[in-house]
Amino acid sequence: MEEIAEVYARALFEVGKEHDVLDRVHDELGEFAEALSDDRTLQVFLFSPYFSSEEKRDGVKKIVSDADERFVNFLELLAERHRMPALFRVKREFDALWAEEHKLLPVTVTARSSSTRASSTRSASASRSRPTARSSCLPTSTPRCWAA
Repeated sequence: MEEIAEVYARALFEVGKEHDVLDRVHDELGEFAEALSDDRTLQVFLFSPYFSSEEKRDGVKKIVSDADERFVNFLELLAERHRMPALFRVKREFDALWAEEHKLLPVTVTARSSSTRASSTRSASASRSRPTARSSCLPTSTPRCWAA
């Protein structure tokens, strides 16, 4: 299943890049995957072998509105070929390609306040016990970051 996800992710990535809609497709893929992850009924419909490819294709058209036509075609293709269960792996592979294209690097940010030496010591020991936030940043003069 991983190999299939790589092939579909690469195809979607190349089409998005070729038509200069890579960021839009990235966002729409993320939104669709999140919606699918949160909706058990939608998962049953799109993952079930009991519904025909045509029913799934029609369902995708009704579910996705105002999305890039290439992204909609991609989802219809996944539905038609009964590959929708691979969507989450496709998203993971696509995200890796997108991050590489934007030259993103994983970054760990740790902050602590130092109002007094005592609170500074407490902050340091507390920061060791708390998980740190993971972020990604674009290499520009004004960093654009988001939590991972």
